[in-house]
Amino acid sequence: MTSAGRFAPSPSGELHVGNLRTAILAWLFAKGSGRDFLLRVEDLDRARSGAEAVQLRDLAAVGVRWDAAVVRQTDRVTLYADAIAQLTAQDRTYECFCTRREIQEAPSAPHSPQGAYPGTCRRLSHAEREIRRATRPAAIRLMADVTEWAVEDQLHGQYRGVVDDFVLRRNDGVTAYNLAVVVDDAAQGIDQVVRGDDLLPSTPRQAYLATLLGLPVPEYAHVPLVVNHDGARLAKRDGAVTLGDLAAVGVSADAVRDLLLGSLGLPAGSLESALPFFEPAKLPRDPWVWKNPVPEMPAR
Repeated sequence: MTSAGRFAPSPSGELHVGNLRTAILAWLFAKGSGRDFLLRVEDLDRARSGAEAVQLRDLAAVGVRWDAAVVRQTDRVTLYADAIAQLTAQDRTYECFCTRREIQEAPSAPHSPQGAYPGTCRRLSHAEREIRRATRPAAIRLMADVTEWAVEDQLHGQYRGVVDDFVLRRNDGVTAYNLAVVVDDAAQGIDQVVRGDDLLPSTPRQAYLATLLGLPVPEYAHVPLVVNHDGARLAKRDGAVTLGDLAAVGVSADAVRDLLLGSLGLPAGSLESALPFFEPAKLPRDPWVWKNPVPEMPAR
């Protein structure tokens, strides 16, 4: 199977310039290392009608091209069910009936982060599970046998993070992100994952899960986010931050692409023309502050 990198947006709305910058970086990392570049639409949970078409249009408008047909998670639910069945056969799953509030209020193990699952339902007896099934549908959790796991990241070096009994399938039947992303990357031959560094803390869980499923762990590069002037992650409320909004005030997609390339220390022009100048080791390591090119545009 051909090695590849990817970009995997959720079709919940328009991509903003932070998303587009990450997509450009994922393309540059993939092409700069001789890989194919693939696109996966992560539509299990947050799909909005028409959003996928707009996202694909905007990616193409800034020069991001993909080398195979787009893959959608909703077409792959059988793969996720098979993975959960494999883990269940290994006695590595259990039903969980906890609410989010119960998890937040439960005492955590020492040194665990707020919200880490404390293992409440792991200790239920068969009779207790029968009682709870009658009142609340169960989520499926992984029964982890480690508390932390280390991964290597091209930009961050070794990163060690918490692994708890995380959810594999929610109680509404939707496959959880941490399982789907592992199964999808392996099925597509993705051996390089480039994404925002806000996702770095979840990466040890995913790498650990891949090893349990006998799947390869990809190379990782978690890149800095785009933030607003307050240092918060960029959002639609920060004004003209999507190609549609920027086009409405006279800023073209080519101009946005050149701004994003400039933020990476790369020359303006097509992504192909910037590729020979791309060196991961020279990438900025701090978040990039978005300065609206149309300052009179009011926040929405």
